[in-house]
Amino acid sequence: MFKQVIVVRTDIKMSKGKLAAQVAHAALGAFLEQKNELIKKVWLREGAKKVVLKIESLEELLKIKELAEASKLPNFLVIDAGRTELPEGTVTCLGIGPDYETKIDKITGHLKLL
Repeated sequence: MFKQVIVVRTDIKMSKGKLAAQVAHAALGAFLEQKNELIKKVWLREGAKKVVLKIESLEELLKIKELAEASKLPNFLVIDAGRTELPEGTVTCLGIGPDYETKIDKITGHLKLL
């Protein structure tokens, strides 16, 4: 019924550890953006479903963010601080939800799993 999606850029090179950290930032950030406490509570009770998808460019990622905002979906854009392997300001991924699967799928349903 509810899920969260993390959309990750594949056009930048990140180690597995860096990728995992960026996905974690996106998941937590988007969760905190969800103001509906009932959705948060039910999502957690259902197992906190998360799906990690890939996207090929910053432009595509920003378009997905724009669509998420237009649909009033909670979202969080991860911008790297530049302390390890990426330049400061690099946009790495986008967290969307938790929210209704149907709402999120309208925006991200065409993307492939990472």
